[in-house]
Amino acid sequence: MIHSSQNPRVLIVTPEVTYLPNDMGNLANYFTAKAGGLADVSAALISALFEQGADVHVALPDYRAIFGDNIGPLWPLLMQERNTFQSSMPEERVHLAEDRAFYYLHRVYSNYGCENIKIALAFQREVINNIVPRVRPDLIHCNDWMTGLIPAMARQLNIPCLFTLHNIHTVKSPLSYIEDRGIDAAYFWQNLYYENMACEYEETRESNPVDFLVSGVFAAHFVNTVSPTFMTELVEGRHDFVEQPLKQELANKWDAGCAAGILNAPDPSFNPFIDRDINFQYGPENHVEGKQNNKLFIQRALGLIQDDSAPLFFWPSRLDMIQKGCQLLAKILYEVVSRYWDQNLEIVFVASGEFKRHFQDIVRYHNLYNRVAICDFDERLSRLAYGASDFVLMPSLFEPCGLPQMIGPIYGTLPVAHDTGGIHDTIVHMDVESNRGNGFLFNMFDSRGLFWAIEQAMHFYKLPLEIKELQIERIMNQSLATFNHAVTARQYIDLYEKMLQRPLV
Repeated sequence: MIHSSQNPRVLIVTPEVTYLPNDMGNLANYFTAKAGGLADVSAALISALFEQGADVHVALPDYRAIFGDNIGPLWPLLMQERNTFQSSMPEERVHLAEDRAFYYLHRVYSNYGCENIKIALAFQREVINNIVPRVRPDLIHCNDWMTGLIPAMARQLNIPCLFTLHNIHTVKSPLSYIEDRGIDAAYFWQNLYYENMACEYEETRESNPVDFLVSGVFAAHFVNTVSPTFMTELVEGRHDFVEQPLKQELANKWDAGCAAGILNAPDPSFNPFIDRDINFQYGPENHVEGKQNNKLFIQRALGLIQDDSAPLFFWPSRLDMIQKGCQLLAKILYEVVSRYWDQNLEIVFVASGEFKRHFQDIVRYHNLYNRVAICDFDERLSRLAYGASDFVLMPSLFEPCGLPQMIGPIYGTLPVAHDTGGIHDTIVHMDVESNRGNGFLFNMFDSRGLFWAIEQAMHFYKLPLEIKELQIERIMNQSLATFNHAVTARQYIDLYEKMLQRPLV
């Protein structure tokens, strides 16, 4: 492909990605490092751009241990091949940032905040000092706080930059430490956002920390969140836990017409018709048979009551009481199970987190072992649970996007969720008489609101089979058509073209 005015060159900078197109360069399909939804969105966007012929490049940390785990014993030989031929491959589109800070990591992020700052600075140093000068992009797309310094550099170089917030986590570090890690921040220091007002470089350098996430928002030419409603919530200040600088800078971008929300989408492998991790593959037309088969399979595997007509609820998110609302379910868990005791209501958790022990204590105290299963997160078991369950629980306090509430309906598993953020953009409360809706929403973030939504779900579950069957078939078909990467990628491409004022071809 030719770097020209007809085909602008886009550099996507991301700390994680699920997969890359095989034709992007040597070993591209082995460069997989995932911690969350950012990896899926990055993969989808890169693939969509590449398939449409765009001149797209990717900057990614060289997670040698992670990449090696993906390949196994062949990794050293393939690395040697890559190094041998790299100089003769001008069209190599995957640019790995080299640093020992992430060579030996076996996960994208460390459990220690100070280590994550080192990893982020090492990554950004390589992007700023080596990858951007080599690629010479027409547009840079940065993702989350680990890339938050790059928009300031891009603004200094007059390169249009999009900054995407996948969450609201940030870190802070003084300029002196940033520069000690090899980034010449003095070149673009005025484009960064500081904890306090910054007037003079020397006064700022040692004692006025840089906010990585807010710097990305402040310096970028355009900003987006991963759902429209979450952007609105942030701009309107609906969440008290969001710090004022982030609210203010997002509001400034919004008022300037330089902010938007673009909804994420699940990985295309989340489809019960092709998902190899479920016991029985199915589609909208035979979902009843598929659900029953998968339900009996997971019940046997987890020691639950074996009853293919038992209503099965699935908790898919990490057990985080700050965001995910697991404390709401803990307050009513026994009440829910006992209320529908005769129907053999069951709940399956496939999630990790410190709050897990609270649910284990409840199960132990009330002897609910054959009705409630609590399992650490496992990708295969999670997919099986989508294929087996009737409902997916998402009582989140806030949700920048959320994927389970989109994955669930694709599998015919209807969300029971708090009406917030990305959930609001993807779920409509069920109205059988009007033949619309795809889940059950509650507005007040408390345990009684969740209990009410569960009751609404159970009212639906008790409807005659022929009515339920038609509704779930409708929901599965609509979800497959709506929640997909093609829709998401098209919105990003439109935004790129708006920023460049020329089409991507």
